Amino acid sequence: MGESPRRPAIQRVELKRKRLDRYRAPAGEETIDAIRELAHDLRGLRVLEISSTATGGGVAEMLSSLVPLERDLGLDAAWGVVAGDPAFFEVTKKLHNGMQGLAVELSPEERRDYLRHNERYAAALEDAWDVVIVHDPQPAALRSFAPGHRGRWIWRCHVDSSTPHLPTWEFLRPHVERHDHAVFTLREFVPPDLSLPTTLLVPAIDPLSSKNRALPGYLARETVAELGVDLERPLLLQVSRFDRWKDPLGVIDVWRRARETLPTLQLALVGSMATDDPEGWQVYDQIARETVSENACFLLTDQMGVTSHEVNALQRVADVAIQKSVREGFGLIVSETQWKGTALVAGHAGGIPLQLEDGVTGRFASTIGEFAACVVELLEDPATAHAMGTAGIQRVRERFLLPRLLHDQLALLREVAR
Repeated sequence: MGESPRRPAIQRVELKRKRLDRYRAPAGEETIDAIRELAHDLRGLRVLEISSTATGGGVAEMLSSLVPLERDLGLDAAWGVVAGDPAFFEVTKKLHNGMQGLAVELSPEERRDYLRHNERYAAALEDAWDVVIVHDPQPAALRSFAPGHRGRWIWRCHVDSSTPHLPTWEFLRPHVERHDHAVFTLREFVPPDLSLPTTLLVPAIDPLSSKNRALPGYLARETVAELGVDLERPLLLQVSRFDRWKDPLGVIDVWRRARETLPTLQLALVGSMATDDPEGWQVYDQIARETVSENACFLLTDQMGVTSHEVNALQRVADVAIQKSVREGFGLIVSETQWKGTALVAGHAGGIPLQLEDGVTGRFASTIGEFAACVVELLEDPATAHAMGTAGIQRVRERFLLPRLLHDQLALLREVAR
Protein backbone atom coordinates (compact mmCIF):
# COMPACT_ATOMS: atom_id res chain seq x y z
CA MET A 1 0.00 0.00 0.00
CA GLY A 2 2.69 2.52 -0.99
CA GLU A 3 5.10 3.88 -3.52
CA SER A 4 8.02 1.64 -2.64
CA PRO A 5 8.95 -1.01 -0.06
CA ARG A 6 11.26 1.48 1.67
CA ARG A 7 9.10 4.57 2.03
CA PRO A 8 5.41 4.15 1.27
CA ALA A 9 3.38 7.33 1.04
CA ILE A 10 0.61 5.80 3.17
CA GLN A 11 1.87 3.53 5.93
CA ARG A 12 -0.38 0.83 7.33
CA VAL A 13 -0.72 0.90 11.12
CA GLU A 14 -0.44 -2.51 12.73
CA LEU A 15 -2.99 -2.92 15.49
CA LYS A 16 -3.68 -5.24 18.41
CA ARG A 17 -6.80 -7.40 18.34
CA LYS A 18 -9.77 -6.29 20.42
CA ARG A 19 -12.99 -8.10 21.29
CA LEU A 20 -16.26 -6.23 21.60
CA ASP A 21 -17.62 -8.65 24.20
CA ARG A 22 -14.99 -7.44 26.68
CA TYR A 23 -16.85 -4.12 26.80
CA ARG A 24 -20.09 -5.60 28.14
CA ALA A 25 -19.23 -4.71 31.74
CA PRO A 26 -18.46 -0.99 31.27
CA ALA A 27 -20.97 -0.36 28.45
CA GLY A 28 -23.86 -2.69 29.25
CA GLU A 29 -25.45 -5.66 27.49
CA GLU A 30 -28.01 -3.61 25.54
CA THR A 31 -25.36 -1.36 24.00
CA ILE A 32 -23.22 -4.27 22.84
CA ASP A 33 -26.21 -6.13 21.41
CA ALA A 34 -27.34 -3.01 19.52
CA ILE A 35 -23.85 -2.63 18.02
CA ARG A 36 -23.84 -6.23 16.79
CA GLU A 37 -27.25 -5.81 15.21
CA LEU A 38 -26.18 -2.59 13.48
CA ALA A 39 -22.98 -4.19 12.18
CA HIS A 40 -24.71 -7.24 10.71
CA ASP A 41 -25.32 -5.68 7.29
CA LEU A 42 -21.85 -4.09 7.21
CA ARG A 43 -19.86 -7.31 7.33
CA GLY A 44 -17.21 -7.28 4.62
CA LEU A 45 -17.39 -3.51 4.10
CA ARG A 46 -13.89 -2.20 3.30
CA VAL A 47 -13.14 0.91 5.35
CA LEU A 48 -9.87 2.86 5.35
CA GLU A 49 -9.10 5.53 7.95
CA ILE A 50 -6.37 8.00 6.99
CA SER A 51 -4.71 10.31 9.51
CA SER A 52 -1.35 12.03 9.87
CA THR A 53 0.12 10.21 12.88
CA ALA A 54 -0.29 6.94 14.73
CA THR A 55 0.83 8.38 18.08
CA GLY A 56 -0.07 11.41 20.16
CA GLY A 57 -3.48 13.02 20.40
CA GLY A 58 -7.08 11.90 20.55
CA VAL A 59 -7.46 10.87 16.89
CA ALA A 60 -4.74 8.24 17.17
CA GLU A 61 -6.11 7.00 20.49
CA MET A 62 -9.61 6.55 19.09
CA LEU A 63 -8.53 4.88 15.85
CA SER A 64 -6.28 2.42 17.67
CA SER A 65 -9.42 1.03 19.33
CA LEU A 66 -12.16 1.69 16.76
CA VAL A 67 -10.50 -0.10 13.86
CA PRO A 68 -9.81 -3.36 15.75
CA LEU A 69 -13.38 -3.43 17.04
CA GLU A 70 -14.74 -2.91 13.51
CA ARG A 71 -12.63 -5.87 12.44
CA ASP A 72 -14.05 -7.93 15.28
CA LEU A 73 -17.51 -7.14 13.89
CA GLY A 74 -16.60 -8.43 10.44
CA LEU A 75 -15.70 -5.20 8.64
CA ASP A 76 -12.51 -5.14 6.58
CA ALA A 77 -11.12 -2.06 8.33
CA ALA A 78 -7.64 -0.57 8.15
CA TRP A 79 -5.78 2.54 9.27
CA GLY A 80 -3.08 4.30 7.29
CA VAL A 81 -0.98 7.37 8.09
CA VAL A 82 0.51 9.79 5.59
CA ALA A 83 4.30 9.71 5.62
CA GLY A 84 4.94 13.42 5.58
CA ASP A 85 8.32 15.06 5.99
CA PRO A 86 9.07 17.94 8.42
CA ALA A 87 8.40 20.60 5.76
CA PHE A 88 4.98 19.11 5.03
CA PHE A 89 4.03 19.03 8.69
CA GLU A 90 5.16 22.65 9.09
CA VAL A 91 2.58 23.54 6.45
CA THR A 92 -0.16 21.34 7.87
CA LYS A 93 0.40 22.77 11.36
CA LYS A 94 -0.32 26.17 9.84
CA LEU A 95 -3.49 24.75 8.29
CA HIS A 96 -4.47 23.25 11.64
CA ASN A 97 -3.93 26.58 13.42
CA GLY A 98 -5.69 28.46 10.64
CA MET A 99 -8.75 26.24 10.90
CA GLN A 100 -8.86 27.14 14.60
CA GLY A 101 -8.86 30.84 13.80
CA LEU A 102 -5.20 31.83 13.92
CA ALA A 103 -4.13 34.23 11.16
CA VAL A 104 -1.51 32.27 9.23
CA GLU A 105 0.14 32.91 5.89
CA LEU A 106 0.74 30.13 3.39
CA SER A 107 3.27 30.96 0.71
CA PRO A 108 2.69 29.76 -2.87
CA GLU A 109 5.47 27.23 -2.38
CA GLU A 110 3.89 25.91 0.82
CA ARG A 111 0.57 25.47 -0.95
CA ARG A 112 2.26 23.63 -3.82
CA ASP A 113 4.17 21.42 -1.39
CA TYR A 114 0.97 20.51 0.48
CA LEU A 115 -0.76 19.56 -2.77
CA ARG A 116 2.29 17.64 -4.05
CA HIS A 117 2.29 15.49 -0.93
CA ASN A 118 -1.42 14.78 -1.21
CA GLU A 119 -1.00 13.87 -4.86
CA ARG A 120 1.72 11.40 -3.88
CA TYR A 121 -0.53 9.85 -1.24
CA ALA A 122 -3.35 9.51 -3.76
CA ALA A 123 -1.06 7.71 -6.19
CA ALA A 124 -0.33 5.14 -3.48
CA LEU A 125 -3.99 4.59 -2.60
CA GLU A 126 -5.59 1.30 -3.52
CA ASP A 127 -8.94 1.55 -5.31
CA ALA A 128 -10.50 -1.24 -3.28
CA TRP A 129 -12.04 0.64 -0.37
CA ASP A 130 -15.78 1.08 -0.04
CA VAL A 131 -15.40 4.01 2.38
CA VAL A 132 -12.38 6.24 2.97
CA ILE A 133 -12.40 8.46 6.07
CA VAL A 134 -9.87 11.30 5.95
CA HIS A 135 -9.01 12.96 9.25
CA ASP A 136 -8.30 16.69 9.61
CA PRO A 137 -6.46 19.05 7.23
CA GLN A 138 -3.27 17.05 6.61
CA PRO A 139 -4.69 14.62 3.99
CA ALA A 140 -7.77 16.73 3.13
CA ALA A 141 -6.71 17.22 -0.52
CA LEU A 142 -6.22 13.51 -1.12
CA ARG A 143 -9.66 13.16 -2.71
CA SER A 144 -8.84 15.82 -5.31
CA PHE A 145 -6.13 13.57 -6.72
CA ALA A 146 -8.14 10.34 -6.70
CA PRO A 147 -11.07 11.20 -8.99
CA GLY A 148 -11.42 7.65 -10.27
CA HIS A 149 -11.64 6.04 -6.84
CA ARG A 150 -14.96 4.20 -6.62
CA GLY A 151 -15.46 4.42 -2.85
CA ARG A 152 -17.38 6.94 -0.76
CA TRP A 153 -15.28 9.60 0.95
CA ILE A 154 -15.78 11.22 4.35
CA TRP A 155 -13.83 14.17 5.74
CA ARG A 156 -13.64 14.06 9.56
CA CYS A 157 -12.73 17.41 11.13
CA HIS A 158 -11.68 17.14 14.79
CA VAL A 159 -10.67 20.77 15.40
CA ASP A 160 -12.76 23.79 16.35
CA SER A 161 -13.43 25.14 12.86
CA SER A 162 -16.26 27.45 13.94
CA THR A 163 -14.34 30.64 13.04
CA PRO A 164 -11.56 29.58 10.67
CA HIS A 165 -9.02 32.00 9.22
CA LEU A 166 -10.78 32.73 5.93
CA PRO A 167 -7.77 32.43 3.55
CA THR A 168 -6.96 29.05 5.13
CA TRP A 169 -10.53 27.82 4.77
CA GLU A 170 -10.80 29.17 1.21
CA PHE A 171 -7.71 27.15 0.30
CA LEU A 172 -9.00 23.93 1.89
CA ARG A 173 -12.70 24.17 1.09
CA PRO A 174 -12.58 23.08 -2.59
CA HIS A 175 -10.71 19.94 -1.54
CA VAL A 176 -13.03 19.25 1.40
CA GLU A 177 -16.09 19.63 -0.82
CA ARG A 178 -14.87 16.88 -3.16
CA HIS A 179 -15.82 14.44 -0.38
CA ASP A 180 -19.26 12.87 -0.17
CA HIS A 181 -19.83 13.63 3.50
CA ALA A 182 -18.29 15.61 6.37
CA VAL A 183 -18.21 14.85 10.08
CA PHE A 184 -17.74 17.33 12.92
CA THR A 185 -17.78 17.08 16.70
CA LEU A 186 -20.23 19.93 17.36
CA ARG A 187 -22.82 21.70 15.20
CA GLU A 188 -21.11 25.06 15.78
CA PHE A 189 -17.88 23.67 14.28
CA VAL A 190 -19.48 23.33 10.82
CA PRO A 191 -18.39 26.24 8.60
CA PRO A 192 -21.57 27.99 7.41
CA ASP A 193 -20.60 27.91 3.74
CA LEU A 194 -19.79 24.18 3.57
CA SER A 195 -21.91 22.52 0.88
CA LEU A 196 -21.72 18.90 2.05
CA PRO A 197 -24.05 16.62 3.99
CA THR A 198 -22.74 16.58 7.57
CA THR A 199 -23.00 14.33 10.60
CA LEU A 200 -22.00 14.99 14.21
CA LEU A 201 -19.89 12.33 15.95
CA VAL A 202 -18.94 12.91 19.58
CA PRO A 203 -15.60 11.30 20.52
CA ALA A 204 -15.18 8.80 23.34
CA ILE A 205 -12.52 7.04 25.40
CA ASP A 206 -11.60 3.37 25.49
CA PRO A 207 -12.18 2.21 29.10
CA LEU A 208 -10.04 -0.89 28.55
CA SER A 209 -6.95 0.77 27.09
CA SER A 210 -3.78 0.91 29.19
CA LYS A 211 -4.41 4.62 29.69
CA ASN A 212 -7.92 4.16 31.07
CA ARG A 213 -8.25 0.69 32.58
CA ALA A 214 -8.76 0.30 36.31
CA LEU A 215 -5.64 0.41 38.49
CA PRO A 216 -5.40 -0.63 42.15
CA GLY A 217 -4.77 2.40 44.33
CA TYR A 218 -1.49 1.09 45.71
CA LEU A 219 -0.13 0.45 42.20
CA ALA A 220 -1.14 3.92 40.99
CA ARG A 221 0.61 5.53 43.98
CA GLU A 222 3.75 3.44 43.57
CA THR A 223 3.88 4.28 39.88
CA VAL A 224 3.58 8.02 40.52
CA ALA A 225 6.16 7.91 43.31
CA GLU A 226 8.63 6.33 40.87
CA LEU A 227 8.31 9.48 38.72
CA GLY A 228 9.62 11.56 41.64
CA VAL A 229 6.30 12.96 42.84
CA ASP A 230 6.03 13.41 46.62
CA LEU A 231 2.88 11.56 47.66
CA GLU A 232 2.73 13.54 50.91
CA ARG A 233 2.17 16.79 49.01
CA PRO A 234 -0.84 17.80 46.84
CA LEU A 235 -0.54 17.42 43.07
CA LEU A 236 -2.09 19.51 40.27
CA LEU A 237 -2.03 17.86 36.84
CA GLN A 238 -2.55 18.79 33.20
CA VAL A 239 -2.27 16.07 30.56
CA SER A 240 -2.30 17.33 26.97
CA ARG A 241 -0.16 17.80 23.91
CA PHE A 242 2.40 20.57 24.26
CA ASP A 243 0.43 23.04 22.20
CA ARG A 244 -0.24 26.76 22.45
CA TRP A 245 -3.99 26.09 22.42
CA LYS A 246 -3.67 24.08 25.66
CA ASP A 247 -2.06 27.13 27.34
CA PRO A 248 0.58 25.31 29.41
CA LEU A 249 2.23 28.61 30.36
CA GLY A 250 -1.13 29.73 31.72
CA VAL A 251 -1.28 26.51 33.75
CA ILE A 252 2.06 27.43 35.32
CA ASP A 253 0.64 30.84 36.24
CA VAL A 254 -2.37 29.15 37.85
CA TRP A 255 -0.08 26.85 39.83
CA ARG A 256 2.04 29.73 41.07
CA ARG A 257 -1.05 31.68 42.10
CA ALA A 258 -2.44 28.65 43.94
CA ARG A 259 0.89 28.15 45.74
CA GLU A 260 0.42 31.50 47.40
CA THR A 261 -2.24 29.72 49.47
CA LEU A 262 -0.89 26.15 49.30
CA PRO A 263 2.92 26.44 49.12
CA THR A 264 3.53 22.66 49.00
CA LEU A 265 1.48 22.20 45.79
CA GLN A 266 3.23 20.26 43.03
CA LEU A 267 2.51 20.51 39.30
CA ALA A 268 2.85 17.86 36.60
CA LEU A 269 2.58 18.78 32.92
CA VAL A 270 2.35 15.58 30.91
CA GLY A 271 2.06 15.15 27.16
CA SER A 272 2.98 13.14 24.10
CA MET A 273 4.89 14.40 21.11
CA ALA A 274 2.91 13.82 17.92
CA THR A 275 5.01 13.31 14.79
CA ASP A 276 2.81 15.69 12.80
CA ASP A 277 3.21 18.63 15.24
CA PRO A 278 6.52 20.48 14.75
CA GLU A 279 5.51 23.11 17.31
CA GLY A 280 5.42 20.58 20.14
CA TRP A 281 9.09 20.78 21.01
CA GLN A 282 9.07 24.57 20.73
CA VAL A 283 6.29 24.76 23.33
CA TYR A 284 8.06 22.18 25.48
CA ASP A 285 11.25 24.24 25.43
CA GLN A 286 9.30 27.34 26.48
CA ILE A 287 7.88 25.46 29.46
CA ALA A 288 11.28 24.01 30.37
CA ARG A 289 12.87 27.48 30.39
CA GLU A 290 10.00 28.87 32.46
CA THR A 291 10.24 26.14 35.10
CA VAL A 292 13.98 25.40 35.09
CA SER A 293 14.38 26.41 38.75
CA GLU A 294 11.12 24.83 39.94
CA ASN A 295 11.81 21.52 41.70
CA ALA A 296 8.10 20.98 42.33
CA CYS A 297 7.20 21.06 38.62
CA PHE A 298 7.37 17.80 36.67
CA LEU A 299 7.59 18.04 32.88
CA LEU A 300 6.97 14.59 31.40
CA THR A 301 6.65 13.27 27.84
CA ASP A 302 6.48 9.97 26.03
CA GLN A 303 9.90 10.83 24.58
CA MET A 304 11.28 10.38 28.11
CA GLY A 305 9.73 6.94 28.25
CA VAL A 306 6.58 7.99 30.12
CA THR A 307 3.96 5.36 29.29
CA SER A 308 0.18 5.43 29.04
CA HIS A 309 0.12 3.30 32.22
CA GLU A 310 1.98 6.07 34.05
CA VAL A 311 -0.39 8.72 32.68
CA ASN A 312 -3.27 6.60 33.94
CA ALA A 313 -1.69 6.48 37.40
CA LEU A 314 -1.04 10.23 37.46
CA GLN A 315 -4.66 10.98 36.60
CA ARG A 316 -5.82 8.75 39.46
CA VAL A 317 -3.37 10.08 42.05
CA ALA A 318 -3.66 13.80 41.22
CA ASP A 319 -5.66 15.74 43.80
CA VAL A 320 -7.04 18.09 41.12
CA ALA A 321 -6.63 18.16 37.33
CA ILE A 322 -6.76 21.18 35.06
CA GLN A 323 -7.53 21.63 31.37
CA LYS A 324 -6.80 25.23 30.48
CA SER A 325 -7.51 25.00 26.74
CA VAL A 326 -8.26 28.25 24.94
CA ARG A 327 -9.43 26.40 21.80
CA GLU A 328 -10.36 22.75 21.76
CA GLY A 329 -11.87 20.22 19.40
CA PHE A 330 -13.35 17.86 21.94
CA GLY A 331 -10.73 17.40 24.63
CA LEU A 332 -10.77 13.65 25.27
CA ILE A 333 -8.58 14.26 28.29
CA VAL A 334 -11.62 15.66 30.12
CA SER A 335 -13.50 12.37 29.88
CA GLU A 336 -10.30 10.44 30.63
CA THR A 337 -9.77 12.43 33.82
CA GLN A 338 -13.37 12.14 34.96
CA TRP A 339 -13.26 8.39 34.30
CA LYS A 340 -10.46 8.19 36.91
CA GLY A 341 -12.66 9.91 39.51
CA THR A 342 -10.56 13.08 39.62
CA ALA A 343 -12.17 16.51 39.91
CA LEU A 344 -11.30 18.88 37.08
CA VAL A 345 -11.10 22.64 36.53
CA ALA A 346 -11.42 23.54 32.85
CA GLY A 347 -11.99 26.35 30.38
CA HIS A 348 -15.09 26.91 28.23
CA ALA A 349 -13.57 25.64 24.98
CA GLY A 350 -14.85 23.38 22.21
CA GLY A 351 -16.32 20.13 23.45
CA ILE A 352 -15.32 20.57 27.09
CA PRO A 353 -18.74 21.97 28.18
CA LEU A 354 -20.33 18.89 26.60
CA GLN A 355 -18.38 16.70 29.00
CA LEU A 356 -17.97 18.70 32.21
CA GLU A 357 -20.98 19.65 34.34
CA ASP A 358 -20.11 22.75 36.34
CA GLY A 359 -20.43 22.22 40.07
CA VAL A 360 -21.24 18.54 39.61
CA THR A 361 -18.21 16.85 37.96
CA GLY A 362 -15.84 19.82 38.14
CA ARG A 363 -15.58 23.56 37.79
CA PHE A 364 -15.33 26.00 34.90
CA ALA A 365 -13.01 28.99 35.03
CA SER A 366 -11.86 31.74 32.67
CA THR A 367 -9.09 33.87 34.20
CA ILE A 368 -5.89 32.87 35.97
CA GLY A 369 -7.43 34.05 39.23
CA GLU A 370 -10.60 32.00 38.72
CA PHE A 371 -8.64 28.88 37.87
CA ALA A 372 -6.40 29.27 40.92
CA ALA A 373 -9.36 29.93 43.21
CA CYS A 374 -11.16 26.80 41.98
CA VAL A 375 -8.02 24.68 42.36
CA VAL A 376 -7.49 25.90 45.93
CA GLU A 377 -11.16 25.41 46.78
CA LEU A 378 -11.10 21.78 45.66
CA LEU A 379 -7.77 21.06 47.35
CA GLU A 380 -9.07 22.49 50.62
CA ASP A 381 -12.36 20.57 50.35
CA PRO A 382 -11.42 16.99 49.41
CA ALA A 383 -14.92 15.72 50.18
CA THR A 384 -16.38 17.93 47.43
CA ALA A 385 -13.58 16.96 45.06
CA HIS A 386 -14.29 13.29 45.73
CA ALA A 387 -18.01 13.75 45.12
CA MET A 388 -17.29 15.49 41.82
CA GLY A 389 -14.96 12.67 40.83
CA THR A 390 -17.62 10.07 41.57
CA ALA A 391 -20.20 12.00 39.52
CA GLY A 392 -17.69 12.28 36.68
CA ILE A 393 -17.29 8.51 36.45
CA GLN A 394 -21.02 8.08 35.99
CA ARG A 395 -21.27 10.86 33.41
CA VAL A 396 -18.55 9.31 31.27
CA ARG A 397 -20.06 5.84 31.63
CA GLU A 398 -23.38 7.11 30.30
CA ARG A 399 -22.10 9.27 27.42
CA PHE A 400 -18.43 9.04 26.50
CA LEU A 401 -17.29 5.42 26.32
CA LEU A 402 -16.00 3.80 23.13
CA PRO A 403 -18.94 1.44 22.42
CA ARG A 404 -21.26 4.45 22.01
CA LEU A 405 -18.85 5.98 19.49
CA LEU A 406 -18.55 2.65 17.68
CA HIS A 407 -22.34 2.49 17.40
CA ASP A 408 -22.49 6.02 15.99
CA GLN A 409 -19.71 5.31 13.50
CA LEU A 410 -21.41 2.16 12.25
CA ALA A 411 -24.62 4.13 11.75
CA LEU A 412 -22.67 6.68 9.69
CA LEU A 413 -21.02 3.95 7.60
CA ARG A 414 -24.38 2.37 6.88
CA GLU A 415 -25.80 5.73 5.77
CA VAL A 416 -22.85 6.66 3.58
CA ALA A 417 -22.30 3.19 2.07
CA ARG A 418 -25.96 2.93 1.23
